[in-house]
Amino acid sequence: MYEPILDALRRGAALEALAAAREAVAAQPQDATAHRLHAAALRLNGEREAALAALDQALGLAPDDADLHLERAGLLLAERKLSEAEAALARATGLDPNQFPAYVIQAHLAIARQDLAEAERLTRTAARIAPEHPHVAALEGTLALRRGEADRALAILARAAERAPDEPQLRHALGFAYLAKGHFAFAEQAFRGLLERDPGSRPLRALIADLVRRQGRPAEAADELAPLLEGEGVTPAMRRLVGELELEAGRNERALQLLRQAFAEQPLDRRTVLALLEAWRRLGLAEEARSTLDAALERHPESDDLWRARLVFEPFAGDSARAVVARWQAAMPDYVPALEAQTTLHDHAGEHDQAEAVAQRITELQPGHAQAELRVLDGLLARDPDAAVLRVESLLARAPDPNVKRSLRQLLGRCFDIAGQPEAAAATWAELHAEVVDQRLPLPPQSDAIAQWPELAPRPEAAPGVLLLWGAPGSLVERLAVTFDQAGAPLRADRLGPQPPNDPLQRYTTVPGLLDGSLDPAYVVNLWRAALPARGVRDGAVFDWLLWWDNALLLGLRPHLPEAVLMVALRDPRDMLLDWLAFGSPVPYALASPEAGAAWLAKVLGQVAELHERDLFPHRLLRLDEIAQDPAGIAQAIGEALQVRVAPAPAPLFGPPRLAAGRWRAYAEPLREAFALLAPVAQRLGYPA
Repeated sequence: MYEPILDALRRGAALEALAAAREAVAAQPQDATAHRLHAAALRLNGEREAALAALDQALGLAPDDADLHLERAGLLLAERKLSEAEAALARATGLDPNQFPAYVIQAHLAIARQDLAEAERLTRTAARIAPEHPHVAALEGTLALRRGEADRALAILARAAERAPDEPQLRHALGFAYLAKGHFAFAEQAFRGLLERDPGSRPLRALIADLVRRQGRPAEAADELAPLLEGEGVTPAMRRLVGELELEAGRNERALQLLRQAFAEQPLDRRTVLALLEAWRRLGLAEEARSTLDAALERHPESDDLWRARLVFEPFAGDSARAVVARWQAAMPDYVPALEAQTTLHDHAGEHDQAEAVAQRITELQPGHAQAELRVLDGLLARDPDAAVLRVESLLARAPDPNVKRSLRQLLGRCFDIAGQPEAAAATWAELHAEVVDQRLPLPPQSDAIAQWPELAPRPEAAPGVLLLWGAPGSLVERLAVTFDQAGAPLRADRLGPQPPNDPLQRYTTVPGLLDGSLDPAYVVNLWRAALPARGVRDGAVFDWLLWWDNALLLGLRPHLPEAVLMVALRDPRDMLLDWLAFGSPVPYALASPEAGAAWLAKVLGQVAELHERDLFPHRLLRLDEIAQDPAGIAQAIGEALQVRVAPAPAPLFGPPRLAAGRWRAYAEPLREAFALLAPVAQRLGYPA
């Protein structure tokens, strides 16, 4: 759909680009990209005000698209400073080599259509005419940003801003350079200066609100956007965005009003559906949710998202859930997600033969479907494990995708395990880990024993609670995290996500820095505290799920964070190593070999043993050996450890069952050397030799 527009823009054929863009907008009025290209075509045709309006329409549909804001800066703010002769200047490019504004305009147009090589050529030409002009610096910085060179962009733009601090185009580009570097407060300051000059700019206000949100101030961000919800022309996307911010700020009633409106206008938008589900859940409006979703499903019976949302408001696997799934299957016969839901219902009701039959149907409709194949294999494993091995080997021979092959080999190892072939299982799993060592995180280095500890400070009066949660690979610490999350605890799991906090508890360099004295222990704790607001933690308690643990952290925690409690998930170290081999770990650590993993586990668990034996810090060891498959048992163990009541998490959130406690004994021979490394620390932690 876009290629005719892009081709015309590349050739400079303004009228042709404009005609193609208008057709795209008419066909897809809710498509931000169509409006974006329409703006570029209008600008090429010299229609400045119309181009601005088209780009603002794109931003109304995608108000948090940073690239759109950046294009608005380049294409429009700069042009609004030019005289009424700007269209003539654009046409004059190439006719008069000294027409500096024309080169600037053409360079921005080239950036808008992603022709960075042409934009760089035009920028060099403009720089020969006026090398110190702030518009040249803005172009150079913008080009560096588009190429992912944020440091270089910031250096160019910061120097230029010192010479021309009030130049809007330069200030806009500088704001985006700060944004690319994650300096949200500086970016906010840059854009606020522009908003003061142009208080009616909806895109600028939306951008500032997003920056405020990223700094952990969602209520302020929602208030910032409130003026954009007045009058006509408010888009569903804007209502949804403000509704999401209100939810993040805990202002649930306000969020609900906005999200109801957004859903009424755009019921198939997934983000709107998810946000509205959360608002309904928080406010206990299950009946409203059911009636609203049922009405939407009358109009859109083939919406996967709406059916999934509808199931949320029925008791898991109850009769009402079965009725919803039956309606879903009637509306979408042989639709795989509906059949998946049916399989789950059958399994939960103990109707295993029916579940296997539905899973078999899924594999016929979608050969290689992982969950369905797994369910069929479950039946085979219960009846004939050797047949299950043959089925997986057959699937492996037919699988064309390398990622599918990896998943099947992982499953083959599990089949070998159940079929009583531990040597083959261990070899299969170890081989899989060895193949991806260079794609995994290196194992954190471990410190040696520390001879002298600082005094443990007294717990401060009325200090908010701090729980530091950690477990080595194979400990099943993730099941503690799921339980905390489902119970509504303030768990921060962002260290395992795509935007982890940039604090010392994230960095491998913290331990050597504490040991050699180059890192002040108080500074470590203060930096951890300073990062909390950006992680959504204001003044309340925080449960922080750590990537790694080393007793060297106690050099800072004992004197400067005595209100914290460390909770460590623990199992027999040999079972932990086996689980790590078979299932991986929430933190994707490299496992070069079972022996390498065992050596590292032995050292890190030795630190846990020392922490416990010498009571170096307030801590709780949660032994999951006998309760790993029991959500109620885990909830009870957490409750007893912290002296609180904790509700069990739904069992399906724990994922598939893991190897039973003591399963390591079946692997005593193939993993003999690795287990020998772990035997001393296992005994030290109270497990039998």
